[in-house]
Amino acid sequence: MYFSKATDAELNTILKILRDGRAQLAEAGVDQWQGDYPNVEQIKEDIKNGHAYLFNADDHATVGCVAITSAPDNVYDTMDGKWLIQTDNYLTIHRFAILSTHAGKGYATTLFKQLIAHITAEHPEIDSLRIDTHVDNKAMQHLITKMGFTHVGDLNGVYRHNDKCYVYEQVINR
Repeated sequence: MYFSKATDAELNTILKILRDGRAQLAEAGVDQWQGDYPNVEQIKEDIKNGHAYLFNADDHATVGCVAITSAPDNVYDTMDGKWLIQTDNYLTIHRFAILSTHAGKGYATTLFKQLIAHITAEHPEIDSLRIDTHVDNKAMQHLITKMGFTHVGDLNGVYRHNDKCYVYEQVINR
């Protein structure tokens, strides 16, 4: 498995993965991503800023996507909680999705491990990783905590009115 930065030519691939993720969430009864987030303009910005990545299996089939954004991430300005470490040297994981045709095969765990290993090795300036997910997205909450993240707070109404999300952080130990 490997990941690579997405290009403009891969916009539709990312949109397909995110639409599939939206459908998976709806099927699971999770009200995350059911509105206009994430949207085409957000993904175009991710690609333009070098934040969008695609995940590929060993046979080169695309299995998922993610955005890794740098500080400051204003999404967390209204967080009700406290960071484990006060730093401006963090990265945020957003818009993580695995295609339903590849779900349940351990790709999400493998890709999270690879992302964390890459960030730790290639970005010594980074002190922590941050991520959030919808209060009803139990599968993602499980994955996040399994990967060593700690629940540090809550977000209310940031992505959509009345949405509640849990916020997590992992301090990078070197």
